[in-house]
Amino acid sequence: MAKMSAGQALVKVLEDWGVDHIYGIPGGSINHTVEGLYLEKEKMKYIQVRHEEVGAIAASADAKFTGKIGVAFGSAGPGATHLFNGLYDAKMDHVPVLAIVGQVGQPVMNTNFFQEMDETPMFGDVAVFNRTVTTADQIPYVINQAVREAYRQSGPAVVILPEDLTTQEIDYVPSKTPKVVKDDFSQVVNPDAIQESLKMLKEAKHPLIYAGRGLLGSRDVLEKFSEQFNIPVMNTVPATGVISTDHPNFIGTFGRLGTKSGFEALQHTDLILFLASEFPFAEFWPKNLKIIQVNTNPFDIGKTVDVDYAVISDATSYLKAMIDTGESRPADTWLKANQENKKNWDAWLNELADKDDEDGLYAEAITKKISELSGPNDTFAIDTGNVSEWGVRGVPMNKNQRFAISGLFATMGFGLPGGLAGALSVPDAQAWSLSGDGGFAMVAPDIITEARYELPVINVVFSNNRFGFIWYEQAETKQHFYGVDLTDADWAKVAEGLGGIGFTVHNQADLKDVFDKVKELQDNGNKKPIVINAIIKPDDPVATAFMPLDEKLYGKDTVDAYAKKYNIDPSKQPSLGEMLRAEGDEL
Repeated sequence: MAKMSAGQALVKVLEDWGVDHIYGIPGGSINHTVEGLYLEKEKMKYIQVRHEEVGAIAASADAKFTGKIGVAFGSAGPGATHLFNGLYDAKMDHVPVLAIVGQVGQPVMNTNFFQEMDETPMFGDVAVFNRTVTTADQIPYVINQAVREAYRQSGPAVVILPEDLTTQEIDYVPSKTPKVVKDDFSQVVNPDAIQESLKMLKEAKHPLIYAGRGLLGSRDVLEKFSEQFNIPVMNTVPATGVISTDHPNFIGTFGRLGTKSGFEALQHTDLILFLASEFPFAEFWPKNLKIIQVNTNPFDIGKTVDVDYAVISDATSYLKAMIDTGESRPADTWLKANQENKKNWDAWLNELADKDDEDGLYAEAITKKISELSGPNDTFAIDTGNVSEWGVRGVPMNKNQRFAISGLFATMGFGLPGGLAGALSVPDAQAWSLSGDGGFAMVAPDIITEARYELPVINVVFSNNRFGFIWYEQAETKQHFYGVDLTDADWAKVAEGLGGIGFTVHNQADLKDVFDKVKELQDNGNKKPIVINAIIKPDDPVATAFMPLDEKLYGKDTVDAYAKKYNIDPSKQPSLGEMLRAEGDEL
């Protein structure tokens, strides 16, 4: 037992849970929590962000990169409301985050005091745990329970602290209960589910794996299953890296951020193993196929698409049980055609990367250079917008790299805070952030934060002076282009003004020169953030939610028009259907 302020005891509880950094901005209603951070500064690193939103998004990114809880705080009123973007991101992508929220002192609550708000109901929708403490002595207990619930329910927990309580001295006794956050044993899967799955696999001609975030950390199991049963693998965008991106059985993802190989595989599959995901766009899959869905949460089964067979289990245990049967499928035409289709797609992206154009670079040129310079343990934080497409298609996830994106919430401004989190959570690797110029503008001042704490994040800004993702939507729906143009900014100069190093690239020569300089900075122990302002072509990236390249399905005129629009040579990009029919394999 030791006497200390409740604010310091709060920080000690976080230390016991393995938290080593926290984001936030001081304020009158949370100052004694900040005092606790000062008293524990040897063990807890306080990161002073320039906007609470950045802190909350960074906390969510911490959890996405490491699986460990991320923590951010805000003062009463505006400090609290600024946290919402990051908290909703954590909620919708199911990662543990703790938000510590200041409140005016109890004696002035309910008196219309300065910055007073009824904060508890504010967080009712977003939080898996939402409490306002009422005594100083209960603060360590409530914080401890909040962390447990954030882990147990995989979402944001909120603790609201009246300022007068954190000032009080209490007798602090550390909890001796082990800090258990998940089971360390494999789940026993119903044998009937395994036998029924095997039966459906044997009956299927074109089976497909669709893997979600719940399989992150089980790459070896997923790859072994895919190889044993010779089934191509797709993944959701937030699950990028769940299978190595250079594995021969990996064929990409589906939707606007996807791949040609992914779109076409879905048009010809007859069975999907839908694993550890609540993929919201599953409703757009073809309807004439069977689905086996595996999920730990019964509520998520059938939530986005009707399924033929449900398995309530964690997907890793399910795959291990399937592997242990010793059963397999032959490496048939279906697998080989999908592998070839993905190779053709990758070759086309590589052709774009090597092109130069007076209107600016192809974005693929930037991601190719990132891939060449990046290391085996690097972190990649990808912002929302067209940059999501380029990041998903281009960053390497073939070793121990880590990937974070605002998946279901899809908030702009995720990139820079995610890069900040990567540098703090995985300090022995290079942290990258990829942003469009629209998303970067929302959070650019926190380059100061990267500079203040000597975090040499490489922030790549894809600049084309437009909200490109929305511009495309307005074009597709034949609206007027309104509100989607952006006033140009020199992000390299902005970086220099905020304490970083700035570069601008316009063409292939600039790109090589700048990345050579960045490599030299890395080799010489650079500790400043870097911003690369990449001037890219204003063209929209090829959309893959619908890719009519099969004449039999869509007609020659449709195929020719689509190929002309995106400068695709159908002879180099034959459709999956054509490849299957050439081998006498067709549903």
